[in-house]
Amino acid sequence: MKKNYTLFLLFITSISFSQVKGSVTDTNNKPLSFVSVYLENSITGTTTNDNGDYELAITKKGEHTLIYQILGFKTVKKKITVSSFPFVLNIVLSEEEVALDEILISSNENPADKIIRNVIANKNKNTDKFSEYKADFYSRGLFKVKDLPKKFLGQEIGDMGGGLDSTRSGIVYLSETISKISFQKKPANFKERIVASKVSGSDNGISFNQAKEVNFNFYENSFKLADAEMISPVSNGAFGYYNYKLVGTLYDKNNKLISKIKLLPKRKNDRVFSGFIYIVEDDWAIYGTDVVATGAQISMPMIDSLKIKQNFNYSLKNNAWVPVTQTIDFKAGMFGFNFNGRFSAAYSNYNFTPNYTKKSFGNEILSFAENATEKDSLYWTKIRPVALTTEEVSDYKLKDSIKTIRKSKKYLDSIDTKQNKFNLLDVITGYSYNDTYNKWGLSLSSPIFDLNFNTVQGWNSSVGLNYYKSINEKGERFNIGGKLNYGLSDKKLRPTGYFSYKWNNTTKPILTLSGGVTTAQFNAKQPISKLWNTISSVLFERNYLKIYEKSFAKVSFSREVINGIRMSSSLEYADRKPLFNTTDYVMFPKSDVDYTSNNPQEPANFNTSFTPNKIWSFALGTTINFDQKYVSYPDGKYNVSSNKYPSLFIGYNKKFGADNAEWNSDVVYSQITQNISLGNWGNFKYKAKGGIFLEKKDIEFIDYAHFNGNRLLIAPNDNYLNNFYMLPYYQLSTNDKYGELHGEYNFKGALLSKVPLINKLNFHLVTGAKALFTAGNKPYSEYSVGLDNVGVGKWRFLRVDFARSNFNGKNENRVLFGFKL
Repeated sequence: MKKNYTLFLLFITSISFSQVKGSVTDTNNKPLSFVSVYLENSITGTTTNDNGDYELAITKKGEHTLIYQILGFKTVKKKITVSSFPFVLNIVLSEEEVALDEILISSNENPADKIIRNVIANKNKNTDKFSEYKADFYSRGLFKVKDLPKKFLGQEIGDMGGGLDSTRSGIVYLSETISKISFQKKPANFKERIVASKVSGSDNGISFNQAKEVNFNFYENSFKLADAEMISPVSNGAFGYYNYKLVGTLYDKNNKLISKIKLLPKRKNDRVFSGFIYIVEDDWAIYGTDVVATGAQISMPMIDSLKIKQNFNYSLKNNAWVPVTQTIDFKAGMFGFNFNGRFSAAYSNYNFTPNYTKKSFGNEILSFAENATEKDSLYWTKIRPVALTTEEVSDYKLKDSIKTIRKSKKYLDSIDTKQNKFNLLDVITGYSYNDTYNKWGLSLSSPIFDLNFNTVQGWNSSVGLNYYKSINEKGERFNIGGKLNYGLSDKKLRPTGYFSYKWNNTTKPILTLSGGVTTAQFNAKQPISKLWNTISSVLFERNYLKIYEKSFAKVSFSREVINGIRMSSSLEYADRKPLFNTTDYVMFPKSDVDYTSNNPQEPANFNTSFTPNKIWSFALGTTINFDQKYVSYPDGKYNVSSNKYPSLFIGYNKKFGADNAEWNSDVVYSQITQNISLGNWGNFKYKAKGGIFLEKKDIEFIDYAHFNGNRLLIAPNDNYLNNFYMLPYYQLSTNDKYGELHGEYNFKGALLSKVPLINKLNFHLVTGAKALFTAGNKPYSEYSVGLDNVGVGKWRFLRVDFARSNFNGKNENRVLFGFKL
């Protein structure tokens, strides 16, 4: 055994030292990060880390020719003779020398424009050369904070995993991923299998470094970056967004002429880049990109700047320029938080003849190999293509050393003891008790945060108690809890309780049991929030909320049947009773305004509403997400929505067992929704709903089809497809067939960015249209125009819309304000 162990150590040692290593600096002795280092006539190698250090695995002694390449510096070709390992070689790179060709300068046409036109004309030819491939992918993610506050909104932030120094600065996130990726241009397919994943200080090792998320292809007309669809400087419509300037030319290691072109955005707030793009003469291919976008341009105001740097290499196998390295650097800050980060990636071992079949790709776009998150440091030392910096090594060592301590029962109990301290004020503000080690917790909700007003209960609030228990890492868990609601005016206590059980995070089967006594809105979709009803009632004497009392018992179950299809069902028994106003309290009484009754059909009828009744309700629904992609993590399956096809819902609801058989009903309904990216021209999304009662009967008003109206000057939520702008809440409720349409087009700056002076505001033009069709009535319609992304600097949480409605020949105008949180 001892002999075998010795041989094993010798083997590992030979691997560790069978390499060429060193550092790369500029002429001022400043380390150069992400320099490509590889053998001549190859596109596979390594890159330098943030300290400029590199390690290139070479097991064969003798003569080799190494290439050192990075944008902005002269490429160095170095011949070496290796007689022993490790072989140390330090390299100094000098800045590239660019010179303008006099012939190009004398041309009548801007030479940069001519080059870009050639690139656009040759995009398909160049991308067809690597239209299919497999490759190895390595990614590293790093987040740092500086001067992190100790508290935010009164809550302690903590030490962010233990990586902060005395100034509360340091690494808060460090991760690495090694994957096998598969790519196909037509039909568009991408698949990634993670073979190793590591997160500093984390026990599960699941990083969020995914190849697809950073697959920024500048040959495409646009690509997704953060929350914006960025316009490529070589897109088909690029000349509408960019001006170009030829800075100079240089020659690469193969004596290819490279043009360095400066990108000059025509409008600073367009979704465009500034910086440089490098183009190979004659091939008209991208040699490299070194571009920057601001937070305003990527629709993330907290970001100061985001920089993408790509390096391409020439492949003899297919006569193509293919990406080999990429870095994404960013700086951000808000609310006293200042952080920066880098995501670096390296592609290697390209196979341009993968021989794909129809079964090569499916809906699974990401998966983890067995034990991918459990690789030890020995494995990573052997396989890691980019050496760690001293800071990164220290972070791994520090957090790995404290990880065992911080997941121990003793440590977790000590933290819980500190956070579980109870004081009398917690009865009002809320309290939680957690046993982190045993994965359960108990929470008491705050009656202050649930305090609200309505004309039935007056001022009322609830206090709730919830217990949860997590059973395993696969998502099995259960919740049990209850709530007591009390109204000061109607002096009635209403208790409710529930139990919920989820079996896993793959198909997510969820069983829920609930029951008790509660107040419910006539419209079960609850278009009126308690908060806004409270404000509109006590300040303006407009009580839009209409409720009834329901004593009920309900069981519901849902699960994903197959990928893209989720079914849900429920069965409820309810005893429903009308409620009446018990208070006319208002802070600022107005002589010309009075509260309406709690009868949504007859606002002036304070005596009757509906006949008390008992009824059963059965609901069955299916949601179909066409072409749904998904990622498979070790702890479960997570779906990725596709905007290529719409999402469809089909439902059926049956009311039966009522006191009066005439109140029983059957309704079939459906909904289709989609969010369509229009690239340079923003986003269009729509939602269409419809339903039909199988038999028109004189059913209780509660069981009518109700629509999400709005009588506030505030948008009810940030999804404008869910509500109408100004439809009275119950004006067009029906027990017959119906249909509604909602559409919204957000230009994302595509129009306003072209208007002088206005483009400096970086507002986004939004237009919308809505319609409601109910049997026996003329159509109701609304049209709107508004501004999104309204605000100053990083504070852009406001949206303003002007809407106009039409019904029965009458128009109404309204300005609405919406808030994005």
